[in-house]
Amino acid sequence: MTKVSSKGTKLTPESIRKEMKKFFKNAMESKIIDAVMLPMQVPSKDSYAWILIKDISLLDDMNPIAPIMPINAANALKKYTRKGKGKFKIAVLMRPCEIRATIELIKLKQIEPEDVILISYDCVGALPMQDYIADPENYEKKFDIILAENNWNSEDLKPVCSICDKFSLSASDVHFGLKDDGIIILSNSEKGEKLLSVNKNEDKKDDKIWAEKIDKIKIEKVKNRQNSFKEIKKMTDGFTNLQDTFAHCIGCHNCGTVCPICYCRQCYFDSSVSKPNSDVKLIRAENKGALAFPLDRLMFHIGRMSHMSLSCVSCGLCSDACPVDIPVANIFSYMANETQKTFEYSAGESVGDALPMRDYKLDELGELGKLVKSAEAGESENE
Repeated sequence: MTKVSSKGTKLTPESIRKEMKKFFKNAMESKIIDAVMLPMQVPSKDSYAWILIKDISLLDDMNPIAPIMPINAANALKKYTRKGKGKFKIAVLMRPCEIRATIELIKLKQIEPEDVILISYDCVGALPMQDYIADPENYEKKFDIILAENNWNSEDLKPVCSICDKFSLSASDVHFGLKDDGIIILSNSEKGEKLLSVNKNEDKKDDKIWAEKIDKIKIEKVKNRQNSFKEIKKMTDGFTNLQDTFAHCIGCHNCGTVCPICYCRQCYFDSSVSKPNSDVKLIRAENKGALAFPLDRLMFHIGRMSHMSLSCVSCGLCSDACPVDIPVANIFSYMANETQKTFEYSAGESVGDALPMRDYKLDELGELGKLVKSAEAGESENE
């Protein structure tokens, strides 16, 4: 663990970002890494893009803690490593939910992690994309105030961020812990230890103070999460409630497009198989009495839930992308919580945790496990 101090003064958003960039600069100058992947504001000043840089001087233009998530950074990393390891050793700074998405994509063989160092930080949350796009300059200032005041429950943040109880230390190689008067840098792996060799000052007292702060914030987040899930449960319990909740869906499939876990090259719901011709539509209309267009809206969302709920990391990109303001992020977070709890699985917690649908355990799913054991015992007796 390494401490970066500001001599007792309260760190400003500018100084936090400056300390982070200094860390990356030291690592690049020491040749521990060849390049860094960080967000940079686009020339129009109304969004951010993920940029991979080798030129140290370009670090000055980067914003390590961007106010928005135009994409999940795991998707950016996937595009770099999907076809195998690259030429460079790179460090990528991500929010904890993006780290978790990366871990899931590693398990799904979508990211090659060998020459990648994952770095996370204590995340206060992100602003809704549509709010930011409407007034970038104002929301840049708002986010800086949120960051400066450590306002983990600001109403300006995305709703899903207020229920995120995994906003801190994740399965990254290195983690930046944000304190009022400094930054502590924690190592979680051999890669992390090597990267931290550029900065060796230690202070275990700071580690304890920071951990106590994170625990207090987590308690509030868990309460928010429980309250939110009670409301979402009312919206999703039973076919009628689920149908009413998604009644305004226009079938754009944006939520699937931006989701880092929906990685299929060809989605079934965008394929010709799921788009019946006019004769089939008329037959269905005659059988039902009427058809609502677009077709199969509810089927799409149920299909998506079954496809990605085990790996959902609650990044909230789906709500950002929804043009009719359906709270899909909170809905999918609730569904993912229920699904993952059933399998005693936590998405993105560790690369070593096998995906439930790929690693069957006899003691899971209660009665089903007992039936399998009983069948196996019967087979053994008949041999």
